[in-house]
Amino acid sequence: MRATTIERNTRETKIRLTLNLDGTGRGELATGCGFLDHMLELFARHGDFDLAVVCQGDIQVDYHHSVEDVGICLGQAFQEALGDKRGIVRYGQFLLPMDETLVLCAADLSGRDYLGWAVDLPAAKVGDFDTELAQEFWLGFVRNCPGSIHIRRLAGENTHHILEAVFKGMGRTLRSAVALDPKHADEIPSTKGLL
Repeated sequence: MRATTIERNTRETKIRLTLNLDGTGRGELATGCGFLDHMLELFARHGDFDLAVVCQGDIQVDYHHSVEDVGICLGQAFQEALGDKRGIVRYGQFLLPMDETLVLCAADLSGRDYLGWAVDLPAAKVGDFDTELAQEFWLGFVRNCPGSIHIRRLAGENTHHILEAVFKGMGRTLRSAVALDPKHADEIPSTKGLL
């Protein structure tokens, strides 16, 4: 079973995150940030992951530490649940349209961390959420589940729609990348023999 629980306790956040890569798309989310809960629910649903997150953070300051640290924990959970990555597809990509918005997401779970973030956001805030924190979330993820992740806004005017497309698109992308390849079930998907 490709599932794990991650706990992270710092002076800024206290997080418990449970992930099942082979779930049904169920999200149980209480991060203290309503917009982040919404994004994670979309990510879980479109990724077919079961994801439960409880975060107690210093939200009286702002959402920065909570958002970044949840991204870190999610990356750690993916890394741990994947183990040596034997039998996975490794690559994933998805082109996500949402009304006027079009976002391209691609991932290679290569073991080498890189985030290509080309997502121009028209608004600095959605509600009380600082939109620049979306990039911090995915940086936290990729530094803890090393891979090459590219996210690009190809079209879009509504910042809420753009960020929804990012999280939905990454759910679909990672769903493809972590899928098990029955033809190569006992192989690590690399000529190096290691990811």
